[in-house]
Amino acid sequence: MKMLFKGIGKIFRALWKLLSFTRQLVLNLFFLAFIGIIIFAFTQGTEEPVQATKSALVLDLAGPIVEQRSIISPVDQLTSNALGRQQVQENVLFDIVDTIRHASTDNNITGLVLNLKDMAGTNLTKLRYIAKAINEFKEAGKPVYAFGDNFNQSQYYLASYADKVFMSPDGGVLLTGYGSYTLYYKSLLDKLDVNTHVFRVGTYKSFVEPYTRDSMSDPAREANTAWLNQLWGAYTQDVATNRQIDAKALSPKLDDFITQLKAVNGDFAKLTLNMGLVDELVSRPQLLQNLVDAFGSDDNDSFKHISYYDYMPTVVPTDLPSSNKIAVVVASGAIVDGDGRQQGTVAGDSTAAMLREARLNDDVKAVILRVDSPGGSAFASEVIRNQVDALKQAGKPVIVSMSSLAASGGYWISSSADKIIAQPTTITGSIGIFAILTTFEKGLEKMGVYNDGVGTTPFAGVGVTRELPEGVAQVFQLGVEHGYQRFIGLVSQYRNMSLEQADHIAQGRVWTGKDALELGLVDQLGDFDDAIAEAASLAKLDSYELQWVTEELTPAELFLQNFTAKINVHLHNILWGQVPSALQPVAHQVVTDLTTLNNFNDPKGQYAFCLNCTNSEK
Repeated sequence: MKMLFKGIGKIFRALWKLLSFTRQLVLNLFFLAFIGIIIFAFTQGTEEPVQATKSALVLDLAGPIVEQRSIISPVDQLTSNALGRQQVQENVLFDIVDTIRHASTDNNITGLVLNLKDMAGTNLTKLRYIAKAINEFKEAGKPVYAFGDNFNQSQYYLASYADKVFMSPDGGVLLTGYGSYTLYYKSLLDKLDVNTHVFRVGTYKSFVEPYTRDSMSDPAREANTAWLNQLWGAYTQDVATNRQIDAKALSPKLDDFITQLKAVNGDFAKLTLNMGLVDELVSRPQLLQNLVDAFGSDDNDSFKHISYYDYMPTVVPTDLPSSNKIAVVVASGAIVDGDGRQQGTVAGDSTAAMLREARLNDDVKAVILRVDSPGGSAFASEVIRNQVDALKQAGKPVIVSMSSLAASGGYWISSSADKIIAQPTTITGSIGIFAILTTFEKGLEKMGVYNDGVGTTPFAGVGVTRELPEGVAQVFQLGVEHGYQRFIGLVSQYRNMSLEQADHIAQGRVWTGKDALELGLVDQLGDFDDAIAEAASLAKLDSYELQWVTEELTPAELFLQNFTAKINVHLHNILWGQVPSALQPVAHQVVTDLTTLNNFNDPKGQYAFCLNCTNSEK
């Protein structure tokens, strides 16, 4: 007994030490974050923007390209600046385009150099909008060069628009094409004795397949093959036009590719040169000399240049202040219910509030809803769409500008707009509804745990630890079927087609913007510029100013977000450090799938979400 008390005492002492350590760690982190924010506040405003003086603009994008920037932690910026590192950050698509366009008319900018080695993979639709600005830069009579040691698919797409492409003699261009792959968990769930109850409408609504199958269904394979081939065809045609080569050469059969590679003794760089993808193989000293010859030498033994990150802050809006505003509300990410501010999601209440703000602002004459979403909560989608209707009733036209992705719930919130504009490579449609519920009664029974009791209704006690009654399952299915009828009813009503026609093109099938135009799901093919022009036209505005409507965080919320972001980074590093590097891609996919499920918070459990759209490779 004495030994037992001694052992318990050791345990409590250890727990107390752990508690004391945790308390000190949290207090120290709060203190460091507080000091960092104070220093950031005093130093951030003292930096003067770097002014360009007869220099080439270097488009040295680092990090992902997004529709709207998340909050950047001041502590992260402080740490990076202190260590002399460039802060890796999100790059807003519209900032990139506006900066390139401004540079095309700036007499101090003598050319554009694409240094894209740190640019993350990006959807083709966004890349095309940047490419449009690059073409406008070239039309201004200024040269564009691109260089890289190696190019991934997204990086090379933009590089192909350059007048001249340089590459390292040991480099290569990796064109993998587009694909949609996911992990399938049915056998694992069976082994774990997990029952997966699926309720859906739509032959092609394939979100639930990873939990009910071990492979892709034939209808999903058919639909995905169609839109992936269209995207790859658009990519290869654009590159082939830029490089003046045959588009078929970019999609060789494997045997033909191996033969070509053998002919150059496995030299990827030489094969790339022979294919016409690059103009010259140069070492770094040779590259520098080429750029010095083109733009002149600076005082640091380099060519005269200015980084995108230094030049962008000097760009001022060209719109003159006007009492006529075109409001822009961005809906980027999975649609969730409530007023959340989780990164990568579209909160229904928050987005509706921004649309309401635009409606109540007398200066706002029209609204552009910029959609880049695979969908999510059906209820939250309808909350957002209701505000679109309210804007129209207030006499303010609403234009939907579809970005890379406006599918399922992303299409739901778009359906009743005055005009829907998509790009040919936009992924849209996926009009369908599903619900999914997992129960664990079999696994619990194997461990000797049973659920039993009484309730006043058949729904009392329904949950993950009990077998789902057949009648309750029918109730779920009927609710999903009603949600689907509601969805196609909106399509029928606002797209001027019969319910039968809407059902025929719905069924959860994914379409490209090009197909969606032919089917009547969108009104026009175009980009964000076309959406602005259409908004001004419908509102009968000769002059206007864009107003980006955003949700602001309070100082306290910002502080807490920054603090928790730092904690998450440390936890991420600790946890992923225990996972072997070879298994990390699989682990990341599992975490992504679990995160997707965790974001599902529809009050009725009904979702309009396109899984394959989010899994397509960039």
